[in-house]
Amino acid sequence: MTKSQLIQTLANANPHLYLRDVERIVNTIFDEITEALAAGDRVELRGFGTFSPRQRGARTGRNPRTGEAVAVPEKALPFFRTGKELRDRLNG
Repeated sequence: MTKSQLIQTLANANPHLYLRDVERIVNTIFDEITEALAAGDRVELRGFGTFSPRQRGARTGRNPRTGEAVAVPEKALPFFRTGKELRDRLNG
């Protein structure tokens, strides 16, 4: 499901809301999750899952074209762990 499909599904399920308001709500939720992860915080949505930032340490990689060693800096990556309710629904 794409973001626009999510917005349309929510708008159809809530006919009393304008499409622009549903779009603003979805964008606000995604922005808040993004800002929390950027600040190093954990975001927990009960029954759905948990988003958390994970640090990947610096390492030496290889350029696949030349085989030359390349320094890859440390970076933070988003990590998602499913909640029990979501996991149970996926596994029947």
